[in-house]
Amino acid sequence: MATQVQEQTSYSIDPAHTSVEFVVRHLMITKVRGRFGTVSGIVELEPGSDSPRFVQATIDAASIDTREAQRDTHLKSPDFFDVEKFPTLEFVSTRIEDAPDADFTIYGNLTIHGVTREVALTASFEGRAADPWGGQRAGFTASTTINRKDFGMTWNAAIETGGVVVGDEVRIELEVEAIAKTA
Repeated sequence: MATQVQEQTSYSIDPAHTSVEFVVRHLMITKVRGRFGTVSGIVELEPGSDSPRFVQATIDAASIDTREAQRDTHLKSPDFFDVEKFPTLEFVSTRIEDAPDADFTIYGNLTIHGVTREVALTASFEGRAADPWGGQRAGFTASTTINRKDFGMTWNAAIETGGVVVGDEVRIELEVEAIAKTA
């Protein structure tokens, strides 16, 4: 992993340039992609390094978008995210380790639908750049796979040909751009 000396260690996630997406099987024959449009949080870097020492993110559950209004309404219902009762998804890192297959692995507590489980995200530092407004930005990618049933989202329906409507495994993919906080 490339290490660059930098002074700023505290960054805010830029919601306009960050994507939180997921992929899940539908009818056992294809995959459906969705995203959450509203995210906020912080990334704290190790001094003098591009490796995070702490990550925290909050996602607005009601900002879900699968490009199908009826499906989005169902996903916001008590069958899935229950956004009235659980308006946010939360991630708070607990430790970060170097990894042979990525720059680092971020371990942390993910809370969805009121249930908290530890997850491990395979992550990479993507670079740093000065923006046209005098700010400093850093980019990261991360991904993990979870079982939605582990988070209390158990709704499903059997299909006539065998199998179910919604797969249990959900792939989560993140593209994060963060802006250095000013003193």
